[in-house]
Amino acid sequence: MIASYALGGFILLAYTLEAITGFGSIVIALSLGALLLPIDQLLPVLVPLNICMTGYLVSRHWRLIDRRLLLGTILPGMVAGTLLGYLLLPWLDAALLKVGFGALILWFAGRELWRLQRGATAKVRPAWLTRLITLGAGISHGLFASGGPLLVYGLAGTELDKARLRATLVTVWFTLNSLLTLAFLADGRLLPALPQVAAYAPLLLLGVWLGERLHRRVSEQHFRIAIYCLLLVTGALLLWPR
Repeated sequence: MIASYALGGFILLAYTLEAITGFGSIVIALSLGALLLPIDQLLPVLVPLNICMTGYLVSRHWRLIDRRLLLGTILPGMVAGTLLGYLLLPWLDAALLKVGFGALILWFAGRELWRLQRGATAKVRPAWLTRLITLGAGISHGLFASGGPLLVYGLAGTELDKARLRATLVTVWFTLNSLLTLAFLADGRLLPALPQVAAYAPLLLLGVWLGERLHRRVSEQHFRIAIYCLLLVTGALLLWPR
């Protein structure tokens, strides 16, 4: 019971933050939730929830989507990588998966805090490197449904403003997580998770309501600092031997 309430709190926090920034709901909820439950049990709950939230945000902000970037660069690499990651998942050890996930979020959070502290601006990368990083983000998404950290890293240096970047990112997650949900339905993991999905769904309404208002009123940088500090702690906890 305590674990269920704690997971609900993690979900509310994570989906509020994604409503603000356009990414991070699953990576935050999964990194915190993995302290309580195995990753393979969390994914069939978190991914359908993400579809509900991102679908709503896409319907509200579709005019801001950068279609050229989405269709020309992001989706081809992300879809291919997601399929590859999903196919690799059954062959990986659960403990190794948890360590790999912890290392990923620890690297990303540490890098972003270092960059923010130095006030460094992201450099524009060559197109081939952006596509390679995008493919890696897709593989991460297929494994953990958490391609956001690598994709944001790959898109660093683009000229998208906060609103356009958020609209483009949530479109990516809506597309890919719809595919993952169909995969969970096919492999039998979705139906047993639906009662939990329904139980946690009302938290999305509160998360989106809060996130939409905070997106307009509060400095995104302050929220990003809080996110990265939280991820540093949870990444370290995931790597801590038990």
